[in-house]
Amino acid sequence: MDFSSSQFWVSLLQIIWIDLLLSGDNAVVIALACRSLPENRRKIGIWLGAGAAVGLRIVFALVVSYLLNVPFLKVVGGVLLFWIAIKLAMGEEEAHSDIEASDNLWRAVRTIAIADAVMSLDNVIAIAAASRGHPELFIFGLLLSIPLIIMGAQLLTSIIERFPILVWLGAALLGWIAAEMIIGDIAVLQWLQVNMPSWVTPVSKDVSALGIGPAAMPHYVSSAIGAALVCLVAYVLKKKPADQPG
Repeated sequence: MDFSSSQFWVSLLQIIWIDLLLSGDNAVVIALACRSLPENRRKIGIWLGAGAAVGLRIVFALVVSYLLNVPFLKVVGGVLLFWIAIKLAMGEEEAHSDIEASDNLWRAVRTIAIADAVMSLDNVIAIAAASRGHPELFIFGLLLSIPLIIMGAQLLTSIIERFPILVWLGAALLGWIAAEMIIGDIAVLQWLQVNMPSWVTPVSKDVSALGIGPAAMPHYVSSAIGAALVCLVAYVLKKKPADQPG
């Protein structure tokens, strides 16, 4: 470990910045899933959710180079994240007030674990790329995410209670991430490279095994559509029971 190397300190600052940005995604999921838990179980849910998030990052860290080359993995993950975002926006937990608190807790943790399993892959890739072969930096990045996720989730949960509109903004964020994952899948990028080459751009091999990624315009347009789609579908499904007679 060369502390005198400028590259080491640049990598360290990059990892801290990545953690600050990406831990927010996990914190949003945890806050949305735990918002309807009883007060005495909310902190337990947050801690369990954060533990699941970090545990999954460690698992993915061991196999990340293999997972990068699996076609359609991110497509499946993105579709799954769309489904989770829609459920969270609809407030599934609030519709089952008769369920015991213990059942509510484990349902929330299950939702968190599934969403984190989808999102942790990208998080690990980003940290691995920034660590540039320094295992100590990679481990530091994983450990730093623990307090950031827990503090972020606790803060967001209390804010969501005061401003319910943030539930929809959080769900839209998950829809944005889901669309990013789908357009960044290796199979999707290969198809775009052949059929719509202007939609891809060269990137570091640390970011994409193909050495290409989505260009700025299709990236942001598809992400915005993903965010809007989650809110639209959740709104329609939430209104549907009220519109039906009897």
